[in-house]
This record gives sequence, C-alpha cells and structure tokens, in this order.
Amino acid sequence: MKTVEQHISDVLDLVEPLEPVELDLLSAHGGVLAEPVASRVSLPQFDNSAMDGYAVAAADLAGASADEPVRLPVVADIPAGDVSAVAVRRGHCARIMTGAPLPRGADAVVPVEWTDGGRATVAVDREVRVGNAIRRSGEDVEKGATILQRGAVLGGAELAVLAAVGRGSALVHPRPRVVVLSTGAELVEPGSPVGPGQIWESNSYMLAAAALDAGCVAYRHGFTGDDPAAVLATIEDVLAQADIVLTTGGVSMGAYDVVKEVLSGSGTVRFDKVAVQPGMPQGAGTVGESGTPILTLPGNPVSAYVSFQLFVRPALRRLRGLPTDPLPAVHARLTAPVPHSPRGRRSYLRAVLQYDGGEGATPYTARPVTRQGSHQLSALAETNALVVVPESVTELAEGSVVEAVQLPATP
Repeated sequence: MKTVEQHISDVLDLVEPLEPVELDLLSAHGGVLAEPVASRVSLPQFDNSAMDGYAVAAADLAGASADEPVRLPVVADIPAGDVSAVAVRRGHCARIMTGAPLPRGADAVVPVEWTDGGRATVAVDREVRVGNAIRRSGEDVEKGATILQRGAVLGGAELAVLAAVGRGSALVHPRPRVVVLSTGAELVEPGSPVGPGQIWESNSYMLAAAALDAGCVAYRHGFTGDDPAAVLATIEDVLAQADIVLTTGGVSMGAYDVVKEVLSGSGTVRFDKVAVQPGMPQGAGTVGESGTPILTLPGNPVSAYVSFQLFVRPALRRLRGLPTDPLPAVHARLTAPVPHSPRGRRSYLRAVLQYDGGEGATPYTARPVTRQGSHQLSALAETNALVVVPESVTELAEGSVVEAVQLPATP
C-alpha cells in the first residue's frame, strides 16, 4: 500500500498557488498577500494629541500644584480634523481633542482631568513633562517601512493596517473555490423524510464546513446517485466554479463505486490504497481541459473527515499560497489502552486532548473516544485530536506516550 507521506506528496504535486489578483480590502479578507507592502506615509502622519486636554508649553507649568495652580488663557479650540494653522505663544494654551494636530509652540498636552476644564482660562494643578500625551509622527510606522510581509493572511488587523496607510486594495492569492460533491443512491437531503435503506446526507456539509474553516470559499453541490453518466456530467458541470473538487463516496472496490468507475478513464485520476486507518481508498488527479485538481475521498464520514485533515488541508494551503505545514502535534499520555490497531496501516484515533498542567515532557493526556468505527460520526463532535498509532504497532497500553495531532478549533 501507498504510504501516507507519498500520498500527501502526490496530492501536493497537483496544485500550485492561485494566481494573485488585486482586490479591494473587504474582498481581500482571508486572502494571502502575494507581495510585501511598504507604507508610503508615516503613521501618525503628524504630531497629534493622545487625549482630550490642553496643548501647552511644558515650561509654562513649572511649579504648578493643587495648592498653587497655574492659570493660562485659552486662545483656540482644536478639534480632530482641524486644518487651520494654530500656534500657541508662551504663557497661553489651546483646548485640544484626541487626534487633533498639535499646534506650533506646544510641546505637551495636559489631560483635562488635571484642570478645571476652563474655556476662557484654565487652571492646571500639576507640572507636565515635554512630550506628555503626544503621538509623534512616525512613532507607529516610518515612511517606507514594510508593514506586512508576503504570505500574511489578511484578517481584521491586517486590513486595518492597510487602510490606515491609505491602501484601498491588496494583491493577494484569493481564497480557493472548493466544490464538494457526494455520491450515493441512498442519500436524502436533511430535512426530507427517509425511506427504507436511505440515510440523510452529511458528508458534503462536513467537508464544505471544513473547507470554510481552512480559509476557502466552499460550494456544496449536494449529491448525485450512482448513475455513471450523471456523476460524470455533474463533475464536468462544476469545474467552471472550482479551483479544486472534492468528492466523497464511490472510490472503493464495490460494484457501485461510481466515482472510481467514471474517473478511472478520465484525466489523470489515480486510485490507490493508502496505508491509513480510517481512509484507505483514495483517489487524486486532474480533470477537464483546465486540469482542475480533484480529490476523491471515502464515503464513510470519519474516513472522509480524517482524509480531509491529512490530505486535503495541505493542498488547500498550497492553493492559498501558504506553507503546507502539517497540523500541530504534541506528545501525550494515553488515559486508556488501545487494544487493536491494524499492522501495516497508520491509525488515527479520535481522542480528547487535555493539558493537565503536570511537569515533564508530556504535560498532555489523550483519551481515545469509545466509538472508533469509520461510520460512527457522533464522536467527532467531542474530538479535538487524533492519536497516531504507527504502522508497526498493534496495541498500546494505558500510560503510553503517543503523538497527538491537534485538530483545528472551530472559529
């Protein structure tokens, strides 16, 4: 059987980062910067007040105290956004608001809380140091400085920095468009009644949500039956809106494994047995004239979910222009034994990972869930990690130290 590492490598060979496009800021959200961004201005662009108060010459307040406040005439009001050329002479002050430009002649701002709040004259009850409550030009960002590096994922903070330096758009690798398609004549749309032998379809919801969580745009196409012509037509139909297609079901050795049947002679799709539990049957390749990548996952829901985390997620990261780093992993002590694991296949057991606060090299514990069947979907809701059982290991005792792969947290 094919190794996990070889299948990951083969999948990554199918994809390249999406071509960069210039997008307005909100449309660029979730995209990955395709170039470093330098600021064309300083931030702040001008010296301004950090507080509501009075712009003064600090020397005028020497000796001020609560018993002997210094009184200064107020010569102007300076609101935020003021464009008038205001100057403050020695022995005078100007009332100033947060964000307003510092007037010439002033070298400090006195917070209004240190005064009596006067408008014609103001009493100040303490001394002030030069530079107090002033935001200096360039103290946040110097003109020409790089504010964001290539490869930065644009979230709220990154968009705010771009906007603050006057950028209305950004050159990004856009979020990949992921189309998810399930197959199976037994599937019924949730919310509709089911008949004998039918089940409500859940895999496409799971995989579309996982793609959204991975920073992509997801389109759930729903599901088709087991008619080969209909399945092939559906796949061909969705290619125009897809940067990558995910199918689930129909890839094993059964008589009605329709995805394998219709894609075996199409494009470059290859079907393999991968030495992994769950998720042994896997397919990967390209379809259509544009060579759209397609990954065909098993139909059992847990197999599809584990396959997404192991094989699909790295491909989506490469499409986004990000490093294809695996999910983070820690060492943990098992709180229960693992009595059976197939030899020759690497098992990924759903588990609850906890930090127990203990000292030493393994401060984590991992509790394998009791329902480990590839069809037993309910345990996924309580799972936050996958315990790795190597190919050569068939059982593990309680207290064994294992590798625990941390699953992405729900945003």
